Amino acid sequence: MANSTFSGPVRSQNGFETVSINSTTGAVTTTSTLGVTTSVTNLTATNLVFTDQNHPTTAAINATATATAAEVATGYITSTSAAATTITLPTGTSLGAAISATRGTVLDLFVDNTAGANTVTIAVATNGILSAAAAAGSSAGAGLLTVPSGVTGLACFRIMFSSATAYVFSRIA
Repeated sequence: MANSTFSGPVRSQNGFETVSINSTTGAVTTTSTLGVTTSVTNLTATNLVFTDQNHPTTAAINATATATAAEVATGYITSTSAAATTITLPTGTSLGAAISATRGTVLDLFVDNTAGANTVTIAVATNGILSAAAAAGSSAGAGLLTVPSGVTGLACFRIMFSSATAYVFSRIA
């Protein structure tokens, strides 16, 4: 089949499909569908960037606790506590297993304390290492690991795995 190149937008009312054809049997398999509901299977790529991060599942942590790997894996934790709250992240081993991490895996974690009435502090656990910037900021009292309450109470942290069981933790917003 020939390749086509378009200089303008390509439009379809019913979406687009990418398929593969088995050279032996001729069976056609849909590998990705782009439309109202977008799905991609068998994706292998490097350096993917997703800018629209929708979190259909969130975790609520309203008292000092260690977050489970499943809670952190949602990518979005809310807190509505009236008391100061410390959320300790799970170990690198348990979080890595929960998200099938390998060296280079990145997880962004949003902490939403806009409905809270006190500060949320984030702490790392075994096999979690603060990035140099976060470590310097927290020792200098810059508040990189704290999330205030109210309208400014939203933070984004990045968890970058250096192996399947160890991560570096940084505040990015």
